[in-house]
Amino acid sequence: MKQITNKEYEEWQKYKAEKAKGRVLLPDTVRFICEANEMNPEKIGRHFLEILPQICSPEER
Repeated sequence: MKQITNKEYEEWQKYKAEKAKGRVLLPDTVRFICEANEMNPEKIGRHFLEILPQICSPEER
């Protein structure tokens, strides 16, 4: 049976915490955002740039 490293375990814990906070984008979510922005790359990019400060934790800023 394969064992994971401490670093991999820490990353898994971070992922689980972010998922619990609703910060993990699933393919359906990305598709919804793209469709809501008319599949326009500029609008999609603007959307993500506008929400980035809201979803980043203070230590990531």
